[in-house]
Amino acid sequence: MVEVALWAGLRPFADGQETVAVEARTVGELLRNLVSKYPALQPHIESGVSVAVDGRIIVSGLTETIRHDSEVVIMQRLKGG
Repeated sequence: MVEVALWAGLRPFADGQETVAVEARTVGELLRNLVSKYPALQPHIESGVSVAVDGRIIVSGLTETIRHDSEVVIMQRLKGG
């Protein structure tokens, strides 16, 4: 299981929890399993989120490996001009 910290804007869609535990070995599995466990997160994940693993924003895609002891943070994608 991976402990995932959710930014404040995403917490209402995960039963108000600040952190959630999800089974995952890759970023793709993490996002799929989050949606499976908390379906209200789906539109937010589909519209775009940023995933940080061990202090690094993942830009390489859904196959990035996550260890069980990784620090994982899911953030709403920032928009602006």
